[in-house]
Amino acid sequence: MIEMGRLFTSESVTEGHPDKICDQIVEYEGEKPVRVDTVLISSQHDENITHDKIEKDLIEFVIKSVIPHKFIDSNTRYLVNPTGRFVKGGPEADSGLTGRKIIVDTYGGYGRHGGGAFSGKDPTKVDRSGAYAARWVAKNLVAAGAADKIEVEIAYAIGVARPVSISVDTFNTEKISKDKILEIINKLFDLRPGAIIRDLDLRRPIYIKTAAYGHFGRTDIDLPWERLDKVNEIKKELDSSLSLKI
Repeated sequence: MIEMGRLFTSESVTEGHPDKICDQIVEYEGEKPVRVDTVLISSQHDENITHDKIEKDLIEFVIKSVIPHKFIDSNTRYLVNPTGRFVKGGPEADSGLTGRKIIVDTYGGYGRHGGGAFSGKDPTKVDRSGAYAARWVAKNLVAAGAADKIEVEIAYAIGVARPVSISVDTFNTEKISKDKILEIINKLFDLRPGAIIRDLDLRRPIYIKTAAYGHFGRTDIDLPWERLDKVNEIKKELDSSLSLKI
């Protein structure tokens, strides 16, 4: 998606418009991708551009430049604007988009989602700040070595500051007990909404950068929930736990 944005704002290719979607079907062996089965791109374009031209440009300049060659073979399918011409787009053709693309904003189909949208909400709403905090907690736990993979679930009740529930799923990759992981979370992370806003400095005007290309896993912008600022503290807790076992 980022590459399409760059392509259609360059001097060499100017026929594109902002409304676009991209999807991929990827085959995995365990946790590792091994091939791309299908790439779907739908991209709004100028009225005077033919389907053949937009298809050729997107395959050559986007798909083949972004996806590593080793994942593409003779059976990989390219579906570019499969419905035909895509001239009308954006609010003119599809109004009311806020809250309708929440999976794209987060982890795609890979991770579960609480159901609340981010856009249009200030950080006092845990739909937004709680999801950011869960990402922050999980990422620091994995980086510290508590587990190879972890999902953090936080539940809130209106009018109650502290979470009514915190749970973790480590997908059998934990290095210490889940109870100990929860103990570390409760000790090192204050997950009250006000504390999340304070610790992640969420009242800054940073959200326009997340309006496209997702909120998580971004390396092109500095987002506070992506920082690994709790790793050393978590490691101390892990070391303490292992010492007690010995």
